[in-house]
Amino acid sequence: MKPLLLCAALLLPAGALAADKPAGPAGASAPLPAPTTGFCIFGGQSGLPLADPAALRSVLRKSDIIYAGGNDALPADQQARLELLKTLLKARPSKIAVGFDALGMEAQPALDEYAAGRLSEGEFLNRTGWLTRSAADFSLYRPIFALIIKHRLRALALGVPGEVIFKVEREGLAALTETERKFLPERVAVSTNTKYLDLLKAAHARLAASGAPLAWKNYLASAAAWSEGAGARVAEFAAANPGWPVLVLAGNERFVHNAALPASVKSRTIRLRQSSFYVQDAPCPAKLPAGHKDLANYVWYLDHAAAKEQTTR
Repeated sequence: MKPLLLCAALLLPAGALAADKPAGPAGASAPLPAPTTGFCIFGGQSGLPLADPAALRSVLRKSDIIYAGGNDALPADQQARLELLKTLLKARPSKIAVGFDALGMEAQPALDEYAAGRLSEGEFLNRTGWLTRSAADFSLYRPIFALIIKHRLRALALGVPGEVIFKVEREGLAALTETERKFLPERVAVSTNTKYLDLLKAAHARLAASGAPLAWKNYLASAAAWSEGAGARVAEFAAANPGWPVLVLAGNERFVHNAALPASVKSRTIRLRQSSFYVQDAPCPAKLPAGHKDLANYVWYLDHAAAKEQTTR
């Protein structure tokens, strides 16, 4: 599960990052809305739009690791993730894995059983502690899990336990016990991406201003542990299962500027093709705004206000 301070700080807007918004009850049944803004995806480097769903299928067909961003609490963002999974099933209809940053690694046994259809939803929620430990509204994940079960896809719990990250935030990596350290790879590398580090520094400053000061060294180490733990698991799965694309469901902050998670995976693999989709809360622009260049490989525009208006009619 996600560490409170690190996640909350990074989700606050820092130029490009979208603000966190409240969700409904975690176990409530809430249908995902249909997209309200049409198909609006731009290349993060080229600035060129993807013309249609066929162009998206072409991208996914050539990708080994795909990062689907957004906010767990927003139905429109979860709809975009669902559409990516559906499109991936059309592009590469067999041997797909879906990674969940919202699930701690300790939940993998329960996740395996649920994905295989051997656990009921209630049993899965109880065994993982989803309703008490996760900020994610499970009802928004339900359609994604339905596809995993229907098509017998693999599911991966990628999150470093929140208690481990919380301890690193407070005391540093050296304070971890041998048991806690097992959730992390032997090498925990700190990002050198200057744009990403600027976002971390801004988030760290916001925490200090809010009365939650943390030593910068420990805060940086916690961000590294968060990404390196998940990155090592993705890389390990990819190495053991060549030819299996992995769709990673994670917040935008986990791969913004292709730092953090993608960089971790890249450092542990050879010639894997990665594609990241940053979900931006905004109406579809006529062209890619200059400030959004290089946020990720692709920027997907979703108008959250319009989506909320549609669901309340």
